[in-house]
Formats: sequence, structure tokens, C-alpha cells
Amino acid sequence: MIVKVAEAIKISKIHRNKGKKIVLAGGCFDIIHLGHIRFLKNAKKLGGVLFVLLESDDTVGKLKGRNRPINNQKERAEVLSTIKYVDYVVLIKRMKTDKEYDKLIALLKPDFLAATEGDPGISHKMRQAKLTEAKVRTVTRKLKNKSTTRLIKNY
Repeated sequence: MIVKVAEAIKISKIHRNKGKKIVLAGGCFDIIHLGHIRFLKNAKKLGGVLFVLLESDDTVGKLKGRNRPINNQKERAEVLSTIKYVDYVVLIKRMKTDKEYDKLIALLKPDFLAATEGDPGISHKMRQAKLTEAKVRTVTRKLKNKSTTRLIKNY
């Protein structure tokens, strides 16, 4: 299910009140590949309800380059929502500061933050985990030669 931030906050609270664990995974997910699927599958294995925080088109462009994303946020969300491991896709707007991300994470109150081995944002996730008493879990390693950027270059 594709939801906005305000809905995600309400939904996470409902699930938490039912005793379910909240798992957060975030990313660009521009062109879905095997690395993404393994990441989401293993994040889901942490238990509970998997929320995927989907970066805005502006953020993807800043992170990946001027010709990105290939697919806009709405299209990326629709693809993600069809993956059986994903419970909710959260459409996030461009966040200009780490404090904005911290606030969002605090409102969602996850039990786990999923990460990939070598995640460049791991220090941010560790800080957010301390703020929310969540645990950061590395759920998969990066697959050699499997990234959207590499797929585009090799095409």
C-alpha cells in the first residue's frame, strides 16, 4: 500500500499497539534489481511490518545525478507496492537536513532500521536508532555489479 507520511505515522502506531514490530527500509529504488529484492526480503525477516521510505525525485537526482531518477516517485512506489515483502511504501518529500529525517524516524518509532553492508548512510541510521531506541540491522551485503547506476552504464 502506498501512503503519505501522516498516514504512515498513524498506521505504524496501530501496528505497534497490536504488538507488531516496525521495520524501516529506505532508498531510491529507481530500477528494481536482485539486490533490492534481497534487501527487502531480509528486512521483512526482521519481523513485523515493513515500511519502505521512498526518496523524492529531487533527492534521487541530488544523490545519483542529473539524469535520475529514471522512474518518478509515483512509478517507483507502484513497483515497490507489488513486492510481497513490502507492507507500506511511504512517499517522502525532499528532506533538506538530517534533522528532518530524524523527526520522521522518531514519529514512526521503528523497532529496526534495515541497512545494507557498506551503507554510506550507516552513521545517520546509528544516530537515528539511538534517538528512537531502534536497532540497526545489516540485512544483506551489496551484490557486486548489481546497482541501478551500473545497470544504466552497462545498458
